[in-house]
Amino acid sequence: MTDLTPLRRALLSVSDKTGLIELGKALADRGVELLSTGGTAKALREAGLDVRDVAEVTGFPEMMDGRVKTLHPMVHGGLLALRDNADHQAAMETHGIGVIDLLVVNLYPFEETVAKGADYDTCIENIDIGGPAMIRAAAKNHAFVNVVVDVADYEPLLAELDANGGQTTLGFRQHLAQTAYARTGAYDAAVSSWMAEAINVETPRRRAVAGTLAQTLRYGENPHQSAAFYTDGSNRPGVATAMQLQGKELSYNNINDTDAAFELVSEFDPAQGPACAIIKHANPCGVARADTLKAAYTSAFDCDRTSAFGGIIALNQPLDGVTAEEISQIFTEVVIAPGADDDARKIFEAKKNLRLLTTDGLADPRTAAMMLKQVSGGYLVQDKDNGHIDASNLKVVTKRAPTDQEMADMLFAWKVAKHVKSNAIVYVKDGATVGVGAGQMSRVDSCRIAARKAQDMAETLGLPTPLTRGSVVASDAFFPFADGLLTAAEAGATAVIHPGGSMRDDEVIAAADEAGLAVVLTGMRHFRH
Repeated sequence: MTDLTPLRRALLSVSDKTGLIELGKALADRGVELLSTGGTAKALREAGLDVRDVAEVTGFPEMMDGRVKTLHPMVHGGLLALRDNADHQAAMETHGIGVIDLLVVNLYPFEETVAKGADYDTCIENIDIGGPAMIRAAAKNHAFVNVVVDVADYEPLLAELDANGGQTTLGFRQHLAQTAYARTGAYDAAVSSWMAEAINVETPRRRAVAGTLAQTLRYGENPHQSAAFYTDGSNRPGVATAMQLQGKELSYNNINDTDAAFELVSEFDPAQGPACAIIKHANPCGVARADTLKAAYTSAFDCDRTSAFGGIIALNQPLDGVTAEEISQIFTEVVIAPGADDDARKIFEAKKNLRLLTTDGLADPRTAAMMLKQVSGGYLVQDKDNGHIDASNLKVVTKRAPTDQEMADMLFAWKVAKHVKSNAIVYVKDGATVGVGAGQMSRVDSCRIAARKAQDMAETLGLPTPLTRGSVVASDAFFPFADGLLTAAEAGATAVIHPGGSMRDDEVIAAADEAGLAVVLTGMRHFRH
């Protein structure tokens, strides 16, 4: 396989014309003949460059609204011909096919068209055919041909030519080919995923997923694991689309925990007041609403100050200076919010390692999205848990109905429980978590752990009794036995919200009545593994 090959003739056909003129001029200055199509040729000519139309090369005009222009042997022969194969060379001479040493193509903006909410027919028209065909041909023949599908590779291409006297190395062409195949693969994945949704195919026989590298990470969950962060191209506000205003690079665990924190705080409408969520190891260790952002933070912090150290903080309103000053009193890894004012930024400047991210909005917890989890030999795919309830969905099953305050706290606790690893138990009082039990094999153990944390915090805060006294409890799934519910009652809880559906619901309800608890059922489970 040849190492260095010269670049004498290039075909440029791009939808995104960013950097096109500069590239065209740079290639022309290096003696490269330019071929082009349609709008690309027009743009190059208007810049004063000498361009030959592909239609002139093929002998056929663009037709069918541009659907047919490059699907021709004069193009594909120039891309696919092996330069060191005598039969290929003879065929080129017989048919007058000229070599194409460089293909520069970026595809019709299908993903952008879908993101804008275009109708079915418009999306179909934005599926590129000739572009992927040429890209795959050029990439296959990377022994001789360079293929560029990303504006980011324009400068590296020119640098490669300058470093090698107008030639490119095999290694460089291989990297370009790999990028090219990844691009067409991602493009096809976008088309197939969109079409499955458009025609209501919930479980397509084959499912393709793709991402774009956003960041190479120093390591994964542990130093011996390699890792990287890829984005899926969606515009959902969150860690993938946030702007990092300060702090060192995010780690794998930072990204995972920041996503968990922001998705949780997005459950709380900022129009109904400030909210704060503090996350540690993907679990909430404190969540609260209050009249001010500072008060929401301090209430969340007071749920579990020990776990909050080195945690991730998410806010549902722009960060202000007063709240930033309070947050800066302890070590925090990441703060993410819809925005941050000048006072907050100035205060955080003294915390060089603290990452501050802004998102210009909250994620919509009700939107549909696909969740993907890898298992050995395959993937599990499911809808994102966007289930919601309100008071009208609840069924009171005990003799005592909850008070208005208990109902408000139960709905708050239910939102938090959705984001706690199962088995999940959440105690809430006055719009703030006061105990969280997460990820236990037994639900009763989660009840005990959450109550114990509340007792520890009462001692830290100098309170005579734990804040679980007079609290409510949310459980992400039903109580299979009465023991967990009675453990919550012993901790001081007065009301319980859970899905119901156990074979022993009647037994659990009877125990609740005997303990004087108010119990409401949601009919909806929120397992999170």
